[in-house]
Amino acid sequence: MPETNRLPVEHKNGEFRYLSLIGGLFVATLLISNTTAGKPWEVGIFVFPGGSILFPISYIFGDVLTEVYGYARARQMIWTGFLANVLMALVYLAVIALPPAKFWPHQEAFVLTLGQVPRIVLASFVAYLIGEFANSFVLAKMKIWTGGRHLWARTIGSTIVGQALDTFTFVTVGFLGVWPAKYVVFTGLSLYAFKVLYEIAATPATYAIVRFLKKREHVDYYDVDTNFSPFLWGG
Repeated sequence: MPETNRLPVEHKNGEFRYLSLIGGLFVATLLISNTTAGKPWEVGIFVFPGGSILFPISYIFGDVLTEVYGYARARQMIWTGFLANVLMALVYLAVIALPPAKFWPHQEAFVLTLGQVPRIVLASFVAYLIGEFANSFVLAKMKIWTGGRHLWARTIGSTIVGQALDTFTFVTVGFLGVWPAKYVVFTGLSLYAFKVLYEIAATPATYAIVRFLKKREHVDYYDVDTNFSPFLWGG
């Protein structure tokens, strides 16, 4: 195993050149995905939420964060994304509750677009935390088991686990008892297959980003002594 877990000399206080950029894009994908999820789109018999065209990228960023910078920093970004989503949901509720200006006739359209059903918000939040932490944990452990080899196996393997927990938690909490059970299962399977295939198709891009970051940041973190509790902020 190569020498790891060491900060390069030029980085003071553990700061990295691209960590904030990757983390910011990770959070942005989450916020945009949740905002656009209200519009369904379809291919043949399959129906997907609008945010599904972007949400799988959050798992790619999660893979990159864990693979390059380690589980502890990925954990910070996961919680940052969660808090950003909570803030977004609260602000949407507050703005919707404000009385619209008399000259503005679009209140109903605004509510229809940004109004969120509490059960769906809860389902999204719970699924996100479970899925992202599972994805990061599996990738970090697989990196140790493989000695840093076979990145494709780690990114796809972690996605298979993380997206399964994310997708089926979301459809179960969000729709079981509201939709017929067969449609809950069908929707879950459709979304899950789409997300995993998305990750597989993005593997070359993931390789390129990871290779670039490891070279520029001079870090390749192995979580040998990491505390994997999801309820910590630091390492």
